[in-house]
Amino acid sequence: MSVESATATINRAEEKLGKYLTFALGDEEYGLEILRVREIIGMMGITLVPRMPNFVRGVINLRGKVIPVIDLRLRFGMNKVVDTKETCIIVVDLDDILMGIVVDQVSEVLDIKGHDIENTPSFGISVDTEFILGIGKAKDKVIIILDIRKVLTSEEINKLSTNCN
Repeated sequence: MSVESATATINRAEEKLGKYLTFALGDEEYGLEILRVREIIGMMGITLVPRMPNFVRGVINLRGKVIPVIDLRLRFGMNKVVDTKETCIIVVDLDDILMGIVVDQVSEVLDIKGHDIENTPSFGISVDTEFILGIGKAKDKVIIILDIRKVLTSEEINKLSTNCN
């Protein structure tokens, strides 16, 4: 490995290090950059919006601001489950657009070092992993670290912010 490629690898690892809010969807652990999280709220009344994709739960009124809410399980093609007392909404900032994501359970905030985050493995050309920032290792767990800005396409985000406000 050349000095340049080793330096580039170290720089990419340093870009990913930081604090991540971890949460569960089923048996899997996910994480997202804590700087993207605005708040975590318990489940509340969600108003349905007609003609939205199936993964869009609707909108909530959070202190006078209407925020679209998506079900991350459905967005990822997982089975729908009944909400429990642990189900909650994580309000995230997608570059000045607030959005709620429904998750099964919030776990904890972890400080993950850059060298503990590996690049997303290649699953083949037909699998879109653009929204996965990397695979983290912490506390004997594997954590799928999301780039929450890429979970939805920019077209979907614009449609949601236009139709839900």
